[in-house]
Amino acid sequence: MLAHLRRAANMQKSANKRRLTPLVAWTTQEPAARETGALDARLLPMLRRIAAGGTLADAAKAAGIAYRSAWGLFNDAERTLQAPLLELSRGRGARLAALGRALVDRDREAQSWLDRRREALAVALPQVPSGLHAGALRVVASHDLALAALREAWHADGLADVHFKGSLDGLADYLRGEADLAGFHVARDPAFPGTGIELPLDPARDVAIPFLLRTQGLLLPRGNPRRVRTLADVASKGLRFVNRQQGSGTRAIVDALLARDGVPSAQLSGYSNEEFTHAAVAATVASGGADAGVGIEAAASRHGLAFVPLLQERYLFACRRDRLDAPAIRAFRRELASARTRQVVAGLSGYALDGLDSAANLRASS
Repeated sequence: MLAHLRRAANMQKSANKRRLTPLVAWTTQEPAARETGALDARLLPMLRRIAAGGTLADAAKAAGIAYRSAWGLFNDAERTLQAPLLELSRGRGARLAALGRALVDRDREAQSWLDRRREALAVALPQVPSGLHAGALRVVASHDLALAALREAWHADGLADVHFKGSLDGLADYLRGEADLAGFHVARDPAFPGTGIELPLDPARDVAIPFLLRTQGLLLPRGNPRRVRTLADVASKGLRFVNRQQGSGTRAIVDALLARDGVPSAQLSGYSNEEFTHAAVAATVASGGADAGVGIEAAASRHGLAFVPLLQERYLFACRRDRLDAPAIRAFRRELASARTRQVVAGLSGYALDGLDSAANLRASS
């Protein structure tokens, strides 16, 4: 096996340049140095999920594909490699075979190597003249079910290209000029203990476009058989927890709740078991891969889970103040108040539209 760098077009712009950046891909290579094809890019995230203790069903749901499709991907890969990536045993589910473990380890090394050199290896693209139409807005946003339901239509309409990242990571992209808007969420109640998100924004330069109100809480098995009411209960009862990734707003909420209740993170079994979306956390709990997680009410409802509300929060988009009345931003704000958006939000438990007629002051909304 040989890891090689594949140049992929990075459609997001930096503050002053467009560029191509490299990615890690895996291909098979025979003794005669003949490449026979790349592994499906969805295999590595699923292998990592199984390595962290998840089932194949967990891995398939986290990858957003059907269980049968996941089986098909692994079967095709193992036929190509002529070696197993997974070991299956009754009562123990899927575990990584030797090749699967080696692939996960080497991929981690390759990603680390590339992360240190990505900027140096980037290839500059020609500047787009400022007078030309720049196309769809570049939006980097914390994962949200309403946005997930809307983003394909927004892309098709040429309105916005939405990419999901954690709140802090998205705001960092925005501050570097790599996004026109950054979607993030903060506790609505100013009395809620610090969520860990210190907004890296300047109220004189940036404004927040209101979008949603939504409820976050504990996601638990149907009926809440262990009578869990708080995150401290999850720790004291020794329940298995599934967390969100570092840099996400929900991870900051988890850390704030633990700090408020004086619970060391080491006492929360599964604190380092991470998923990257609300849907993946809900799927992990629903499949029995964990006993509890923190996420939005709509994710619990979709998976038939019990839900214990913890706080209501605002979902906002950071925007440059001097661009607020630009045509593309005005069109985006109109879309947030459109019938299409209202219909999507109305179908999600624990959701409501925020005041959409104006941009909020960042100090007030944080």
